[in-house]
Amino acid sequence: MEEKRENKDGSSFPQGSVGIVKPQDFRFAPGEELQLDCGRRLRDVVIRYETYGTLAPDKSNVILVEHALSGDAHLAGYHSVSDKKPGWWEDMVGPGKPLDTDKFFILCSNILGGCSGTTGPGSIDPDTGKPYHMTFPVITIADMVRAQKHLLDFLGIGKLLAVVGGSMGGMLAIQWPISYPDMVESCLAIATSSKISPQSIAFNWIGREAIMSDPTWKNGDYEEQPQKGLSIARMLAHVTYLSDQSMSRKFGRKLQTAEDYSFKFDMDFSVESYLNHQGMRFVERFDANSYLYITRAIDYFDVSDSADGDEHKVFAHVKCPFLVVSFSSDWLFPPYQARELARLLLENGNDVTCCDIKSNYGHDAFLLEYETLGRLVRGFLTNLQKEVCSK
Repeated sequence: MEEKRENKDGSSFPQGSVGIVKPQDFRFAPGEELQLDCGRRLRDVVIRYETYGTLAPDKSNVILVEHALSGDAHLAGYHSVSDKKPGWWEDMVGPGKPLDTDKFFILCSNILGGCSGTTGPGSIDPDTGKPYHMTFPVITIADMVRAQKHLLDFLGIGKLLAVVGGSMGGMLAIQWPISYPDMVESCLAIATSSKISPQSIAFNWIGREAIMSDPTWKNGDYEEQPQKGLSIARMLAHVTYLSDQSMSRKFGRKLQTAEDYSFKFDMDFSVESYLNHQGMRFVERFDANSYLYITRAIDYFDVSDSADGDEHKVFAHVKCPFLVVSFSSDWLFPPYQARELARLLLENGNDVTCCDIKSNYGHDAFLLEYETLGRLVRGFLTNLQKEVCSK
């Protein structure tokens, strides 16, 4: 039986949980603008964020955690005593956990373009008083990092002990020391790469086409979600997060019922029912236009773009140590991409720890293999703190 701990309000949560956390909103000051890579500017930007742990007096213990495509700022803990599900990285964040809130001040913000409190296509355009929809500017990973820099400036944080992220979050983690090399003490890039493959771009394209082909999308001016299109996009993406081994183990060729084939085009197989369920759940919590913008930002991410195509040149001013982690069955961000990133960093003179974790979970392993990943993260941060303290 899972051990519980009592909180001040009389509620109980699993041992090691941070308990109740409160989302916070940072708003740009009047007249303050965010310059974007596309040439446009955004004003009245709002960033939703959450924090965990206690900020050290000298603000030397800050770890910024970046979320994946469908994630948000709710990294760990619960928003209320009635919450049934904690934050998305609950197993990694909390007292005594790898991202130890007894030692570190953990910060996570919803990305620019998102739909969980930060300014995105569903937000109100201050120039028109109406939602942006598809008039929202196309954004990049670097734009997302630039927006977060405004948040850190507001919080008075000038140094990051570490930036940590998996999947798309790993791209943001890599971008941070490129954009702000003097701010970042270390980078933990997990299940990610310095640029996505043509295959991944293709999957993103098909997902966007599914959304934009839904007649209820209405060129982005929908009042209700284009459920079919967004659901299909999510089902397609979800398949890329799994592996052949995990799907075989979980579903095999099991039928949805004990009977024979329906000889119709209904959901005969358990895997079909599972994907349909995942698609419909996604529709309930995510915005279709945000999906378009975020996947496009992922497509555009290529660190060499900022250095005239020279991958070595882009890291020239990046001197922080890296932990680069891949998973053996991840075919969305396969291990060879992690090795390529590690090679570039080593050739640049960075201290790099590169690990490939054997797992059958596919890309989702960065959310599920928390014991092995946790040991790596804990060891890396422990060594980092020793080095920082000895300076």
